[in-house]
Amino acid sequence: MTFRNYNFLAFRHGQLGHGTLESEPQPRLLEALAGVAMRAVAAGGWHSASVSEAGDLYVWGWNESGQLALPSKALAEEQAQDESAGTGDTEVTAHREQLAAEDTAFISIQGFPALLDLPQELEVSAVSCGSRHTAALTRDGQLYTWGWGKYGQLGHEDKASSDQPRRVEALVAAGLRVEEVTCGPWATYVCVLEP
Repeated sequence: MTFRNYNFLAFRHGQLGHGTLESEPQPRLLEALAGVAMRAVAAGGWHSASVSEAGDLYVWGWNESGQLALPSKALAEEQAQDESAGTGDTEVTAHREQLAAEDTAFISIQGFPALLDLPQELEVSAVSCGSRHTAALTRDGQLYTWGWGKYGQLGHEDKASSDQPRRVEALVAAGLRVEEVTCGPWATYVCVLEP
């Protein structure tokens, strides 16, 4: 099955992938991916993703919680605060100033689809977007998640958020092969096969 990318009617976070932050009253071809055969597409609260027939993953939209697997300033600041808990205010202020100086390295909104490089050049077969997290299923049945993790929706046995794709190791340790993935607003559901 091949999908044609038509995106319309969204809010101002770049989740349509047209390079603007404007809503669209009518379906419009996503020109950045025109000519690329797509296998799957997903839309979350403020971001979107698609998987090509070749297994490439494209992401676009809002990146506040690292849900695009691109460097997130808010996430870096949150991690810096967590790391400096219990230390002096001077150290926290210095770290925040360093983050502000590196501002160009962070991506808040990705207006056009960006090709995402997964670890070990994995081929993706499916993707799902939650409110502020993303899950990608590889062709060999592994699950990678990233973004907002406050409710444990990333499956990494913690509540940490991440702007880096991480394999869900608990599924690997149990010898389970993931067949399907669906993200809810604050949860991730998988259908697995036992060996």
